[in-house]
Amino acid sequence: MSYILAIDQGTSSSKAVLFDEELYQVAVAQEEFTQIYPKPGWVEHDPRDIILSTMGAIEKVVSDARISFREIAAIGITNQRETVVAWDAVTDQPLYNAIVWQDRRTADRCREIEESHGELIRRKTGLKPDPYFSATKMEWLLENVPVVREAARKGRLRFGTIDSWLIWNLTRENLHVCDFSNASRTMLFNIEKLEWDRDLLNLFGVEEEFLPEVVESCKLLGPSIYGPKIGGIAGDQQASLFGQTAFQTGDAKCTYGTGSFILMNIGNKPKISDHGLLTTIGWKSTEETVYAVEGSIFATGALIGWLKDGLGIINSPSDTEPLAREVNDNGGVFFSGALTGLGAPYWNSSARGMMIGLTRGTSKAHIVRAVLEYIAFRTREILELMEKETGIRLNKLLVDGGVTRNNFLMEMQANILNIPVDRSLIKETTALGAAMLAGICTDLWDQESLKNKRISEVVFEPSGDRMEEEFKRWKEALKRSMNWAN
Repeated sequence: MSYILAIDQGTSSSKAVLFDEELYQVAVAQEEFTQIYPKPGWVEHDPRDIILSTMGAIEKVVSDARISFREIAAIGITNQRETVVAWDAVTDQPLYNAIVWQDRRTADRCREIEESHGELIRRKTGLKPDPYFSATKMEWLLENVPVVREAARKGRLRFGTIDSWLIWNLTRENLHVCDFSNASRTMLFNIEKLEWDRDLLNLFGVEEEFLPEVVESCKLLGPSIYGPKIGGIAGDQQASLFGQTAFQTGDAKCTYGTGSFILMNIGNKPKISDHGLLTTIGWKSTEETVYAVEGSIFATGALIGWLKDGLGIINSPSDTEPLAREVNDNGGVFFSGALTGLGAPYWNSSARGMMIGLTRGTSKAHIVRAVLEYIAFRTREILELMEKETGIRLNKLLVDGGVTRNNFLMEMQANILNIPVDRSLIKETTALGAAMLAGICTDLWDQESLKNKRISEVVFEPSGDRMEEEFKRWKEALKRSMNWAN
């Protein structure tokens, strides 16, 4: 029996998941690490915490499974995207904290770039200028951190997304690489020519020598410090798309995590959105490059955390389902969940959360239900836009992530979309996608055989009202929240 080890390096924790040849999840280990908030809107991680927590999870999962590293055929990596690390190639030490994808410190700079180079960036990268992406983070580091500038002057600076930082530390040769899916999230990579773009490098003042070599998502790299070679690499949302076996054009998935990320496979040619969606590389092999259109909702699971830790109206995320079932409707309460701005299709970093329609009769059950409706309505909004722009009619939505444990939300989502919502039996679909890519590299299986390995836990069929009137009223509440800063 051979095993595949998948590293899933996320925003709040590092996870290691061990799969066997049948893609059965044998063991999982997880280590959390500290979130750093130096100023309002700034989010950082200590890169050393990322490595140490990853190594701790790896060693624990192998120990718990009672196997040896010699039994592992390959290691797959999936990671939080857009987060940037700068380090010294000689000392191997980070030069500053990792700037996390959630960080908003470059919002003003992105507004300038939108006015001057927005169309150029969309055409070349499929992205919209936003602090979410990596390029302005790198630019900020070069302009504001003296040791980063000094390392650049000496030719010792290395930039990377988290896959690069992990591979540098986990390979014996300190390989400086990233895969195509992660490169496509930097706002520096030309997704049609499949190369770092000279115009964009000049715009942000980033030298190509600072950046990693871009490799296929399914490629065996040099041996790791543990012995097995690193194989599959993909950003977390692209890995989830692969793990959901969304291999056909028009297949779509939504991961409901801290935020929600909706991706649709659009085939082997990029299509640049005219209405605020992103175009990204799903994965690349020697045979093909698969593109996806993406819409992101910055806060979904984070809203459940806010109900618990911020408002104190629930004791556990699991409380939201019985509370929402206590009432027949939202009691006229509508919620705009823009606690960290709005992602696709608005890309409005100034938008603020708003709850409207409160009365003396409003209960915490109404508030919880309004928050869940926000998640379902935003998902519908993005999927309808995807259908409009691609001309593809969805016949179901593949879902995963912690928030999908809420059956009430999934039932409501199926009704609002009027299509089945298919929840995977395997919870760790992000890690699964990395494992599947790694297994393909080692010939444990091929993409065709993987289609039959996906198992549904439950399919939520539409059976009720699409809530059209509520959807219209919610859209009005959302518009008000976007005008709040003005």
